[in-house]
Amino acid sequence: MKKNKFQVVELFAGVGGFRVGLERSSPHYETIWANQWEPGKKHQYAFDCYTHHYGNQKNHINEDIAIAKDQIPSHNLLVGGFPCQDYSVARTGALGIEGKKGVLWWHINDILTSHRPAFVVLENVDRLLKSPSTQRGRDFGVMLRCFNDLGYAVEWRVINAAEYGYAQRRRRIYLIAFHSSTSFYKELASTTSKHDDSFMFEKLYNNSFFTSIFSTDSEDNPKKSSVSFVDKTHFTDLVDVSNKFSTTLFNSGIMINGRVVSKEVTPIYRKPTTLRDIRHTEEVDEKYFLNGSLEKWEYLKGAKRIPRIKPNGEPYFFSEGAICFPDNLDKPGRTMLTSESSVNRSTHVIEDAVTGRLRLLTPIECERLNGFDDNWTNTGMPEKFRYFTMGNALVVPVVESIGKGLLEIL
Repeated sequence: MKKNKFQVVELFAGVGGFRVGLERSSPHYETIWANQWEPGKKHQYAFDCYTHHYGNQKNHINEDIAIAKDQIPSHNLLVGGFPCQDYSVARTGALGIEGKKGVLWWHINDILTSHRPAFVVLENVDRLLKSPSTQRGRDFGVMLRCFNDLGYAVEWRVINAAEYGYAQRRRRIYLIAFHSSTSFYKELASTTSKHDDSFMFEKLYNNSFFTSIFSTDSEDNPKKSSVSFVDKTHFTDLVDVSNKFSTTLFNSGIMINGRVVSKEVTPIYRKPTTLRDIRHTEEVDEKYFLNGSLEKWEYLKGAKRIPRIKPNGEPYFFSEGAICFPDNLDKPGRTMLTSESSVNRSTHVIEDAVTGRLRLLTPIECERLNGFDDNWTNTGMPEKFRYFTMGNALVVPVVESIGKGLLEIL
């Protein structure tokens, strides 16, 4: 580590959410390498946005990570958000182990194997804890076993940004891993090795990494579970985990030396930022307003029970509940999707502050929902893609809080 600098590698960087959050939290974070690649896209608008803000430099790579990963330098912190995919593994020739082709987790695992950074922070959709539906928890279990085999302890938490004061009801799982060479790992190992799982459950409440940043109700009586990845009678290797592992994993957990405990925790809520708080108070362009009949919007947002037929001929009903129309200005925004601004059930519709008419969110308001600076994505990309990038982005203030917490344990 450079003096007073914590060297960061950012994977799947998008428009730079991890970098923005970390650098807001402290000047001690220095991003030394970043990769962003949108497969199947002729124009790499997200990468162009990233280089607009951070420079078109040789350490900013616009290539498939499968190719680019060999260029990564040594670093202290690896960060990235990546898709929830099928992480199953199988045996190959000569008793080797191989994950499914094209699954981004295995590239991350290769980078961890090569560099063993002191800390890792990853973000994913919260359904990762329940994936796949036929073997609940297996994919996350495979990830945990990979970390364990490389000498890491892991802590995770599902964080709904709105519950901690931010403007969007966006639930994501954040995972932080500590390598066995770090003092934080050694302290965690020394305090847990002599105690049973009940002690580890209490540690999740009292002095875990995430609890120090995102507080929970210590009086809660949560659901809890535990499992061992070291017990050779259950899981001899990664393939065995992939084939056999299935359990209920809750919204928080710790893994250390192969012992895993997980519990459902309740956040101590902070007053949220609302749609009213992020809404423009000045006039906005006429193109954002809903014109003509609202019948289609009312149908999309309304409750439905539609008869349908399965491929095997069996009839069933497709059902969905109503969504508030227009959106309640005194609540945080709903989870923003990449389809934001299209005529779509998930698109936000609000009352305009000046005219009272119904309209879509502007790109700037979407940036505010994720905690970016106004016009962060106004870098020459089409407006439709500005919405797309914000639908893919993480909530920057959550990363900023994690960055501040990480500095406390270095």
